[in-house]
Amino acid sequence: MSAAPGPARPGGARRARPAGRLDHDRCSVQALLRGDSPSATAPPAQQWLLVEQPGPWGRDALLESRFDHRVASRLAARAREAGVRVQLVRRPGRRATDAALRWALADVRPGRETVRWATRATDAELLHVPWDDTVGEPADTPTYLVCTHGAHDTCCAVRGRPLAQGLPVDPADVWETSHLGGDRFAANVLVLPHGFVYGQVPGDGADLVRAHTAGRVALPWLRGRAGLGAPAQAGQQHARTELGLLGVGDLVPRAVRSLPSPAPGAERWSVTLAGPAGDVVVTVESRVSAEAHRLTCGALQPGHWRTWHPLDLRVVAPA
Repeated sequence: MSAAPGPARPGGARRARPAGRLDHDRCSVQALLRGDSPSATAPPAQQWLLVEQPGPWGRDALLESRFDHRVASRLAARAREAGVRVQLVRRPGRRATDAALRWALADVRPGRETVRWATRATDAELLHVPWDDTVGEPADTPTYLVCTHGAHDTCCAVRGRPLAQGLPVDPADVWETSHLGGDRFAANVLVLPHGFVYGQVPGDGADLVRAHTAGRVALPWLRGRAGLGAPAQAGQQHARTELGLLGVGDLVPRAVRSLPSPAPGAERWSVTLAGPAGDVVVTVESRVSAEAHRLTCGALQPGHWRTWHPLDLRVVAPA
């Protein structure tokens, strides 16, 4: 794997950074060799709580970090009740941070996309502050979260950390983050506020950044849009591929309908999306993978996963 160039820094030349090398048997290497499709694998969470926490993270990042242990389990319970997913974040390279740590609430629902940042003096504040649009200041540029959670999977650290340090954007817009899921697709990136999740991002991620700076998705590495169910993600991705509609706000899901199962273990769905010339109706089918493989480096035994297959697409012109 070739070296990835780092971003230009004020007062210094662009430095090359290694893209990260892994043993042949690691999960992300094997997934690349098999050609596993990452389609429709973004997490379904619609709201995300980002909690800045420098230093090391254990496998359960919130509970096994320097975050106040007296607060961690209560914060996790509050998040579960509210349907909010918690991500620890830190600056690439574990650089020192201000005494007042940052936190944010991100909403990725279509039409409500926002990331609002605030600071906290103590971790306990997060148990009481409102998680809504009354707190914090909204970000006006995309926020990039790169999974670097090595205690969860080695692939995420080896491939994620160089990418987080090399992304060619303002350093203020980039964070390392805890487990995003889909370890075998490392390096994984979540781009907020729209919630697009990417996997197997190559090099320094320049093409990904270029696309989002222009308000488009980077289709070659797209896993899906967070906040949507897997059928909607699969239908939207197929429609983007067929119709060339790459705007971050294109093809908002209008309806998802389950269809009769064609065979045991298979599921079929009709997904209706809002298109510029009328509704776009996509039929997708999900099946269990024929073979079982280790889906993470730490998996004790092989596992199956669901694969997604487009069957039909039609545009319904308005009456």
